[in-house]
Amino acid sequence: MTRLPRTIRLDPSDTVVFERAAEPGEWAVPGTFMFWGRAEESLTRKEAIAFRSGFLGVDSFGHSTLVAVQEASADERAAMVRQLADQLVARLGAPDLAAALPAAEEEVALAESLCRGHDLNTLIALHRRHQGGNIREQFRTLKPRHDTAFAGGHLQGHDRAFHVIEEDGDTVDLFALRGDD
Repeated sequence: MTRLPRTIRLDPSDTVVFERAAEPGEWAVPGTFMFWGRAEESLTRKEAIAFRSGFLGVDSFGHSTLVAVQEASADERAAMVRQLADQLVARLGAPDLAAALPAAEEEVALAESLCRGHDLNTLIALHRRHQGGNIREQFRTLKPRHDTAFAGGHLQGHDRAFHVIEEDGDTVDLFALRGDD
């Protein structure tokens, strides 16, 4: 068994920000090759968002903001390589499967290396940027709150953006507080 990234959708934002969103649960690769040789200013708004933060789903050729580290069998890995190679021929004009397979293998090996050493279900995000004529990638992991400093008891409940307090009795008229009659 090995570990590979699978797309995950925590909310519907990917369906809005990307031209094509990857389906949840697809095997994924970084997909930076989709942007090689393209000037930053030539990208549409949605392409620019995919460039900055999108992993490429192998089945749909859609993008996902996050991937989760998952176990994959040797057969699943081989199928992933084959599917990516088929996509390179069908969508990007690779001359044939023989030419596309080594490129697909290299991209899947990169995806595999991103997952190596991470626990299952670790979330990975990416950030790309143009720098000096090159594309630079940064990957970061997102850990469950209990694994971070924000989970400490010393924060006394201040580990959330909002804290709802329910009170009985008096009600507040928000329109009256605005000062409108």
